Amino acid sequence: MPTGKVYLVGAGPGDPGLLTLKGKRCLEQADVIIYDYLVDIRLLDYVRPEATLLYAGKRGGGRAVPQQTINTLMREHAANGKVVTRLKGGDPLLFGRGGEEAEELVAANIPFEIVPGVSSATAVPAYAGIPLTHRDHASAVAIVSGHKEVWETAPHLNWATLAGVGGTLVFLMGTRQLQNNMQRLMEFGLPAETPIALIRWGTKADQEVLTGTVGRIAEQAAARGFEPPAVIVVGDVVRLRDRLHWFESKPLFGKRIVVTRPRTQASRFADLLEQYGAEVFRFPLIETVPPESSAALDAALDALAGYDWLVFTSVNGVRYFFERLQARQRDIRRLGDIRIAAIGPETARSIQARHLRVDAMPHEYQAEALIQVLKAEKARRILLPRAAEARAILPQELRASGAQVDEIAIYRTIRPRNRDEALRDMLRAGQVDLLTFTSSSTVRNFMACLSGDDSAALLGHARIGCIGPITAATAQEYGLTVAVQPSAYTIPAFVEAILAYFRTENNTMK
Repeated sequence: MPTGKVYLVGAGPGDPGLLTLKGKRCLEQADVIIYDYLVDIRLLDYVRPEATLLYAGKRGGGRAVPQQTINTLMREHAANGKVVTRLKGGDPLLFGRGGEEAEELVAANIPFEIVPGVSSATAVPAYAGIPLTHRDHASAVAIVSGHKEVWETAPHLNWATLAGVGGTLVFLMGTRQLQNNMQRLMEFGLPAETPIALIRWGTKADQEVLTGTVGRIAEQAAARGFEPPAVIVVGDVVRLRDRLHWFESKPLFGKRIVVTRPRTQASRFADLLEQYGAEVFRFPLIETVPPESSAALDAALDALAGYDWLVFTSVNGVRYFFERLQARQRDIRRLGDIRIAAIGPETARSIQARHLRVDAMPHEYQAEALIQVLKAEKARRILLPRAAEARAILPQELRASGAQVDEIAIYRTIRPRNRDEALRDMLRAGQVDLLTFTSSSTVRNFMACLSGDDSAALLGHARIGCIGPITAATAQEYGLTVAVQPSAYTIPAFVEAILAYFRTENNTMK
């Protein structure tokens, strides 16, 4: 059996957007992922469904997976021909024991690569508005492990040099030894009035920053109950935070929002929310798949000249229709003089991307409004390619008005394989601020995820957001209270409604 390979990959400090492109490729290609406690679980979205996930977390003060066990897992899986991604928080070679793990692989003759990551030592201060260097404040930086064994047993650590560095000191893993470390610095000459910042869960929604002075920070941290993980920054650069704290100033900072759209459609929604500072969890609750047979669509494609209207109700309908047209070795010339109707601007843009004009689109982006448009246009023979589970009102009302409607199911929606327990864990822990739904199917599948649980108790303080009245009505049928609903049924309008909701909530809490 051929020997596999191990990638020692830095996951970055927390924000998934800080993962490198090469790190992402390593996750996508891996057969086995061995990941740490500080790795954001959203990075596991890049992993193939058939890959094996092995948690190897080591949390300060708690139970830990022994390092030797981790070494054995890497060696054994690689020796069995597997591609292993060892995913480590921050950068694997900066206090991450990546060098030790690489030595183990060399000794076992296992091929490996090191993929550097964005270190928490630099990224976390940046997200707190603290530059590590500045022409007026610091021209040197020292990064120090703050563990007890460092200052007790490391003779190579020169505290006099650290205290006199004249720049910025960054302590990692030093929260539990804060008082000892600061006392040691002051003993070697660092003024007690030197500014200091403790940054907990930096780059994430629950980022918390405590500032003070070296002489008093331990007392302040104890009073607040400041716990790890935290990065500690010592030096005059901390004074700049008051002017440069950009991350916490975003309107959705601190909000965790779950997006339930299909994976292929979630990016635009998630990206907009993240631009406003939200921590977004992609949890797709529907997936589209082709029908078991394309015979009905093929027959309609062969008879396109007989239709006067082609009606699309979703982006997925557009995609599957034109993919099948191409698979049949046809092109848009087959449409001839057929007029095209669409529900909603996203569907219209998808049509226009294929160099076709949309002839009709209702002002309200729902089936009821499209019915009136098509009646006014005196549509007589209509081809309606759409989801197998779509609402019946559109073809029923059009047929009642005298139109011939060929409704063809060109795709099905199914519930994808998800880490349901991960979502339930977040809900139980009160870590979800808003659940967003963009279709009735996402609501129904979400409730299926909660099967066996008390949904009211599990939801806790999480609010519900729905893109429009049809989706909202489905949520209400399940007893859910809808807190956010835009007046226009589009993703940009939904984002604006979310912003307005939390802006009002924040103002009420002040």
